[in-house]
Amino acid sequence: MTKIRFETHRCKGCGLCVLFCPRKNLRLSDSLNEQGLSYPEEIDPDGCTGCGLCFRMCPDTAIEVQSPKKDNQDKQ
Repeated sequence: MTKIRFETHRCKGCGLCVLFCPRKNLRLSDSLNEQGLSYPEEIDPDGCTGCGLCFRMCPDTAIEVQSPKKDNQDKQ
């Protein structure tokens, strides 16, 4: 399962990640970061395909997409 990590303290709440998510699986949180800005959150963690569009569209590099690691048997 792909895991998305948000660096909420770096987010300025622009919403580009939400706009470009092809699965519409992100939304801006009702909570605020230290700067008083909304930050993204996943709606359904199992709904992420790991495409990385949110990561690529973020102007603040506040998103990290971690794909699941395959073990050595999967590579053979």
